Amino acid sequence: METIRIFVEDLIQQIGITGNNIHLVRHIVLILVVALLAGITDVLFRRIITPIVDKISSRTSSNWSKVFFGKPVLIAACNIIPAIVVWKLLPLVFYQYPFAKEVVTRLTAIYITIATIHLFIVFINSLNLLDNGERTSVQQYIISFCGMLRIVVIFIGIIIVIGIAIGRSPLTLLAGLGATSAVLMLVFKDTIEGLVAGIRLTSADMMHVGDWITVPGTIADGTVIEMNLTTVKIQNFDNTIVTVSPMALVSGSFQNWKGMQAAAGRRVNRQVFFDFRSIHFVGDDHKETNMTQYRHAMEQYLAKCPWVNTDMSFLVRQKEATQSGLPLEFTFFINDKESINFEHYLARTMEYAYALAEQYGLKIYQQFPEQ
Repeated sequence: METIRIFVEDLIQQIGITGNNIHLVRHIVLILVVALLAGITDVLFRRIITPIVDKISSRTSSNWSKVFFGKPVLIAACNIIPAIVVWKLLPLVFYQYPFAKEVVTRLTAIYITIATIHLFIVFINSLNLLDNGERTSVQQYIISFCGMLRIVVIFIGIIIVIGIAIGRSPLTLLAGLGATSAVLMLVFKDTIEGLVAGIRLTSADMMHVGDWITVPGTIADGTVIEMNLTTVKIQNFDNTIVTVSPMALVSGSFQNWKGMQAAAGRRVNRQVFFDFRSIHFVGDDHKETNMTQYRHAMEQYLAKCPWVNTDMSFLVRQKEATQSGLPLEFTFFINDKESINFEHYLARTMEYAYALAEQYGLKIYQQFPEQ
């Protein structure tokens, strides 16, 4: 830069400019030179280097190359490089004016810091490219950390900008935050708890996006569509959206139907109560009751139903007697796990069980409705 300055001064003198105008013209020309060099650097990286790197990364099958060298990340990086040129050269233009040199240095440093924060945020957002809809535990860890990383990056960036603006070391400012750590912990309490809960959910492989879950005590009964630091979004089967705190899921309990969806059938476990007075022997030999015949008939019916998975267990069994009658438990698996079809097949099977009971002289126990 010193060589350029001397060349500019000689050129100005050769043109014939003298007196105080020399300094003014020199500063203008040197500022234009710095702007020209920064512009050349910007064009070089945006028009030549960025397309080449982006083209190379797009040919690779790995998503990580798109994360590190994707076009949004490269464009964000291009905002920093010309600023570094200005930060290095422009203060040399004002070497005779210490105050102006200090102001220019700090302003360009603040811009570089902000541009760097933007680059990190773009990089963090690009981690979503790793989400293919069926998240592994590692992918879920990354997505869970993204929200916290954004907060940390922005917080550190603000500290650095303040330190540059007031001429103090950012480390000194960070050390002075010890007294306010309790306030920061209170402000980010939900975020920290959500992060810990999200880690526990993923580390124990409790839940992933796409799982069907049911949360007792809430109206949440549907598919997980989004998981972040503070909320888990669940789309119910009526297309309503329910949000649940990860901390509530970890501290409480919920039912994940993933195992059922991966199985060959969806289990049915229903009880029907029969009146004791309707149970009697069939035939004079007293070897069999109408209840026994009814159970065998229902098991034969289940074995012939096309929607029942006979490769899995199916059973009609008697349970312990109660004051409300004798319970029969129907246990079987329906092939079609889709909610609407499942409910139709379930209703069809149980309606047959209710109607068949009368043919065997059995009465289903029922109480009179309260008046």
